Amino acid sequence: MVRALDPDLRPAEAPAPVTAAGRLLRIASYNIHSAVGLDRRCSPARIVAVLKEIDCDVLALQEVDNQRGETADSTQLEYFSQVLGMYAVPGLRIVRHSGEYGNAILSRIPVLSVERHDLSYSRYEPRGALDVGLGIGERQLRVIAVHLGLRRAERRDQWQRLMQAIAAGPPEMPTVLLGDMNEWLPCSVTLKETHRLFGEPPAPAAFPSFAPCLRLSRIWVRPRDSLLSLCVHRSRLARIASDHLPLKAVIDVDRL
Repeated sequence: MVRALDPDLRPAEAPAPVTAAGRLLRIASYNIHSAVGLDRRCSPARIVAVLKEIDCDVLALQEVDNQRGETADSTQLEYFSQVLGMYAVPGLRIVRHSGEYGNAILSRIPVLSVERHDLSYSRYEPRGALDVGLGIGERQLRVIAVHLGLRRAERRDQWQRLMQAIAAGPPEMPTVLLGDMNEWLPCSVTLKETHRLFGEPPAPAAFPSFAPCLRLSRIWVRPRDSLLSLCVHRSRLARIASDHLPLKAVIDVDRL
């Protein structure tokens, strides 16, 4: 279902859109682990500090916890949106009785459309893909943020449905696919299929944050030559704020 951005999730002051020719677009994927760090302390403010360090125009977040509580930061997505001055797009799946938990996108760029794809499999934890259209001047960029399941059969089924959703969109539209894929085998069929569709980008390890060795987070960009760089953010703060490190890409808008 496609609908306009919920006005309640707009920041108090809307950010200026990316319009100038030659601008660079910065986009990141970050599993924030409910803002619970390696010290077992829940600190949304610390996650905000990491997000300020990476300074991206678009953020795909996984494991965002939106439980209503006594503090302003207990509904994490709204808190991030207000503090960072970014549009917030929830893709949250309700998996806890006390609140919502799942994917979200934060964007400095105006959001033109929102579609949510249900990727839930069997009786496992509900999963979904958040599919948004962003307006960059006269261009439109499709951004698809996902967090796939832990089991191979589950991921395979989710990946097939995700590929169908991508194929249903305009083939000429520039597209970014990113998120926590939970796929650690470099020779997996799912990764090979996506490389054929988007081209093969670098894949630095971002998990676990204290000694990254697994490439669970991924960012693909189509057209491939618009991707200028892709790296893991390894600051001292990021290494403790979550069990994952942020993965950041820089894109040349003129090549989209």
